[in-house]
Amino acid sequence: MGRFRNTQKFSKKHFKIIKQTDARLKSEEREVREKKEDEQAIKKNEAPKISSAMFLKYNNQLGPPFHVLVDTNFINFSIKGKIDMMTGFMDCLYAKVIPYVTDCVVGELEKMGRKFKIALKLIRDNRFQRLACNHKGIYADDCIVQRITQHKCYIVATNDRDLKRRIRKIPGVPILYTKQHRYSIERMPDAYGAPKL
Repeated sequence: MGRFRNTQKFSKKHFKIIKQTDARLKSEEREVREKKEDEQAIKKNEAPKISSAMFLKYNNQLGPPFHVLVDTNFINFSIKGKIDMMTGFMDCLYAKVIPYVTDCVVGELEKMGRKFKIALKLIRDNRFQRLACNHKGIYADDCIVQRITQHKCYIVATNDRDLKRRIRKIPGVPILYTKQHRYSIERMPDAYGAPKL
């Protein structure tokens, strides 16, 4: 115990720290100290821009006919659950629904190969509206998130956990998903499949 203390005292007393102004230091080794912020200066906080469609947390642009942006895995889960998409939308939302599919979703399904041939046939139906994408790549999640941040008129139909987590951060965008062989919806209390609060 005593020996440890002696070494500590020795290290504190006998070693000197070189000052930053010392001539022996090279210019790369010198620390550049940042100026302290003036405490009396007025601080500007940038508030995030909120869409004009939002009234508090309620989205004014949602209304019949509903515009549903469909994701790749939602189509696959609907086929596995043997749910007709148009009747499923009608049962959940009690209104006319216009499903939209982006070029990225179609590209993902084409990449997946012959297994998803039925999903491709389903998407190419004339009831589905096709949205053109102007960005590079065919990653559908980024495309959908970009589209719903620009336009708040869409309901997103997806079963992807990561995409749901990203969409929940954007206020006023409901999420439609499959649960127990039927469609359910988040953030829309008027709908049939919506969980009760």
